[in-house]
Amino acid sequence: MVKWWGEIMREILISTKLLLAAALSATVAHALDASGTPVVVTPLASRTETASGQPITLPQKNVQVLVSSFEIAPGATLPVHKHPFPRYAYVQGGTLQVTNVETGKSTTYKSGDFIIEMIGQWHQATNVGADPVKLLVIDQVEEGAKNTVLRQ
Repeated sequence: MVKWWGEIMREILISTKLLLAAALSATVAHALDASGTPVVVTPLASRTETASGQPITLPQKNVQVLVSSFEIAPGATLPVHKHPFPRYAYVQGGTLQVTNVETGKSTTYKSGDFIIEMIGQWHQATNVGADPVKLLVIDQVEEGAKNTVLRQ
């Protein structure tokens, strides 16, 4: 009888461990899904460099995050400018061509692309498509600073 009881206890212990492991993995998998509604997470970007290959560096003091939306009309070209701090843009619609005027290199971005803009390099952007370019832009600046400098 002791042997039988020991086998039952061992199976209960193993079953408990499996249930605990399943519960922990379910908690992690459903952490964003408390209501039972499906949540889909689609990674959009993971980078350590800007569009021109510079390492991404953050402001060293009093960081402020600025979020804005841009709408650039078809055929419009932004003036030559540069950013002293990091700027990120998610292309929500349209087709945008960004040209580094220092190197002459151009890159075209379309809906769904994520841009990590060059820092301290003169560039400009043109809407090269038939639809407005819509951007969600995130700047990380030193508090109170502007992140766009126009070339004179």
